Amino acid sequence: MDDKRTIIIADDHPLFRTALQQAIGQAFGDCHIHEAGTLDDLQQKLEEVPHADFLLLDLQMPGTFGYSGLIFIREQFPELPIIIVSGNEAPATIHQCLNYGAAGFIAKSQSLPEMAEALQAVDQGQPWIPEAARSSRPAPDPDKQDVARILGSLTPQQYRVLSYMAQGLLNKQIAYEMDLSISTVKAHMTSILKKFGMFRRTQIVAAMKQLDLEELDQPQNSV
Repeated sequence: MDDKRTIIIADDHPLFRTALQQAIGQAFGDCHIHEAGTLDDLQQKLEEVPHADFLLLDLQMPGTFGYSGLIFIREQFPELPIIIVSGNEAPATIHQCLNYGAAGFIAKSQSLPEMAEALQAVDQGQPWIPEAARSSRPAPDPDKQDVARILGSLTPQQYRVLSYMAQGLLNKQIAYEMDLSISTVKAHMTSILKKFGMFRRTQIVAAMKQLDLEELDQPQNSV
């Protein structure tokens, strides 16, 4: 019987995926490792490997905005432990990731042994975050939690439409990017508005701002 762990790495930087593979090797030895560079790739991998031991997810990989990738994957795969990896090491970011269901947080500036330690902790069911952020954890914001709950209820296609809308794309542009008819995009938009209990796309965009990382201190040279 194959007792190797199965781990998915979702990050758009090949060099950092390699670093994570090395940390995985230090933590567990030989493993089955699957890689994804975009959220679309990740969704395909999760369908191919539905029983992965855990997921290493770049907080700001292509196809996501703010915390949306974490929230959406958390709701779609509630049993899958998700470890966030990010160059944004602000304690507020780390605590918010935990509030949205992450099992741990690895800063991209950490050493390989520290990353391996984090992986081992989460593998044993223990939440892990960098030492600098191990202070009192603020309570979740109810308004943000409401937005997160609705976001998690979207279908994959609706999520993609919402993601493009949050980037400022018009229906015609979204239709082109997703290879859909404009009428199909409008139908998705109607469903999204209904789920949020709103009437205009500007209201949706404003709600999505609650999931932004803009208000946090972001490193200028993060990868």
